[in-house]
Amino acid sequence: MSGPVPIIEVQELAKLLQGGTCLIDVREPDEFSEARAPGASLIPLQTLPSRMGEIPGDQTVYVICKSGGRSEKAVEFLRANGIDAINVAGGTLAWLEAGFPHESGPAS
Repeated sequence: MSGPVPIIEVQELAKLLQGGTCLIDVREPDEFSEARAPGASLIPLQTLPSRMGEIPGDQTVYVICKSGGRSEKAVEFLRANGIDAINVAGGTLAWLEAGFPHESGPAS
């Protein structure tokens, strides 16, 4: 799976999350605890290689960060390792700016 990193807009992600879509947040724990899309799982970018076993290989996963840069790197890595991953354009900033609901507090 090479080529340009596929992206999805936050409006489409909001629809997909209603169906239980897998969303991975690759920011740091302090950023994650401030605000995140509901249901996101925290896997900081630098820990991604060692936590590949936590990522489902049988479905598309969506990856989000603050504004789209770290998640783009994560999607490149995941796709190079056989995972169907899609970057969330604009990241959590775009999610919040669009007025979608969010969660806060430490990762559970």
